[in-house]
Amino acid sequence: MSRFSVENIRNFSIIAHVDHGKSTLADRLLELTGTIDKTKNNKQVLDKLQVERERGITVKAQTASLFYNCEGKQYLLNLIDTPGHVDFSYEVSRSLSACQGVLLVVDANEGIQAQTVANFFLAFEAQLSVIPVINKIDLKNADPARVEKQIEKVFDIPSDECIKISAKLGTNVERVLQAVIERIPPPKVHRKNPLKALVFDSTFDQYRGVIANVALFDGVVSKGDKIISAHTKKTYEVNEVGVLNPNEQPTHKLYAGQVGYLIAGMKDVTEAQIGDTLYLPKQPVEPLPGFKSAKPMVFAGMYPIDQSEYNNLKSAVEKLTINDSSVTVHRDSSLALGAGWRLGFLGLLHMEVFNQRLEQEYNASVILTTPTVPYKAVLSSAKLIKEYREKEITIINPAQFPDKSKVTEYLEPVILGTIITPDEYTGKVMMLCQARRAVQKNMMYIDQNRVMLKYLFPLNEIVVDFYDSLKSLSSGYASFDYEDAGYQTADLVKMDILLNGNLVEELVTIVHKDKAHTVGKAICERLKDSLPRQLFEIAIQAAIGSKIIARETVKAYRKNVLAKCYGGDITRKMKLLKRQAEGKKKLRKIGNIEVPKDAFIKVLRTQPDK
Repeated sequence: MSRFSVENIRNFSIIAHVDHGKSTLADRLLELTGTIDKTKNNKQVLDKLQVERERGITVKAQTASLFYNCEGKQYLLNLIDTPGHVDFSYEVSRSLSACQGVLLVVDANEGIQAQTVANFFLAFEAQLSVIPVINKIDLKNADPARVEKQIEKVFDIPSDECIKISAKLGTNVERVLQAVIERIPPPKVHRKNPLKALVFDSTFDQYRGVIANVALFDGVVSKGDKIISAHTKKTYEVNEVGVLNPNEQPTHKLYAGQVGYLIAGMKDVTEAQIGDTLYLPKQPVEPLPGFKSAKPMVFAGMYPIDQSEYNNLKSAVEKLTINDSSVTVHRDSSLALGAGWRLGFLGLLHMEVFNQRLEQEYNASVILTTPTVPYKAVLSSAKLIKEYREKEITIINPAQFPDKSKVTEYLEPVILGTIITPDEYTGKVMMLCQARRAVQKNMMYIDQNRVMLKYLFPLNEIVVDFYDSLKSLSSGYASFDYEDAGYQTADLVKMDILLNGNLVEELVTIVHKDKAHTVGKAICERLKDSLPRQLFEIAIQAAIGSKIIARETVKAYRKNVLAKCYGGDITRKMKLLKRQAEGKKKLRKIGNIEVPKDAFIKVLRTQPDK
């Protein structure tokens, strides 16, 4: 590795919207530089996880080092392939910290999409050089000229800087490599300074412990060195260093400016913090700023299906969170489902992928409850502020929602959403946004037939099914991206679910006052379908405070007491029916309703089965 001087190193990422051909372009670059053989099987080589193969999306950012000969010089190119979905934007922002430039890939058929805009601004804020690449020019509907104009209008990048390629066929991909060498600056690092390495990703290996992906900002690290973690202050011995090519390839040393991996016998999953700085024992350095911790947008309860599986699931969750550091974990327990956790995710797809990875990689099956978002409440009395030790409290679990009398105002999280849609769907999209209590902020035409809309949304309105509704309204053409926009005051209420007047704690939900009736009715209907019938009738009610806003009734089983009365006087029949009614009334007073676990799971499951 010492052959590569800093001037001959380039670190870059590939960023784009979902499905614009990032992983395919990465495959071609790997082939061109001879890193992998040219065979028909090379499809999405860097997507190693089973979930990525099945869904055809990138979930984890993957690194590969390429060796490339250009004009007689040997260059080392470190490429990071990043995810394109908004739920994994934390992966993208972390990857950019190890780079000096990006390839911004845009589909020649689709043009600029919402996530393209978001990823461009991530790179722009990090002050990286941007090389626009227009991909899929081999499609018959491709219109590269139109896309060039869009790039010029939205990003202010001259159209002659765009490189038109087809990653699938490999057309013009050589030009991309040359542009990387010409337009992306080498890293600004000093090899003579003491070691300073940033951990930007890590995975857990059962046999070797934690494998940390590092970017070296200063100095050199070699096998056998002692290193210290700035976060835990523990000392480790380096067992192995190397580059990812795309599989691990051990080397003797890694030099400043290079990106590689490092194994140092970290056994505990909490030790390798992402964003940590590593340095040598006798030469302490100023730790690198690290990363802003990811802000979870969606919280869901997670419980083992059987409580005896709790410990296995605990270690599986710990190992998976080291690989996916944007998940937050709080312990939680529920009367119906036992001990578990409340996990925070960046979005719904993130939650689904996490659940799928738990099943595939650790063989753990779990119950996930309906996703909720974190609310805040501003407390009114000094006594309460003293009790909670702060004026504003964050509520992750709906059961802990404070009463209206204790609070001056409730706050709900809001996000700034960007929607890019063909203009014939604009009306429908606006109607959908208004139905979700959104406020329009901006509207701009990108070209003759595409509109970019910006809306301020309450987060809980878009968490579950907004993306699906948007896609079906616009025949799949609209794209959506969002960023956090803080909190705003909202008229929130806590809705209780009662069975024969008894409160069921697990089903407490927080809703906006205007939506309370529809949500309450839906929960009552789902409960009615999943509760077993009894010998007495069960009233299922949704209540806000003491006011009932929705009701369903599960009818009682009843015996036909009139079977033996054929003919005869009506009063005899009435007497038998009255006696039966009294018996049912008495039963209802003493009868206790235990909600079976599977009924809970049906009601709490993320998507109600239609």
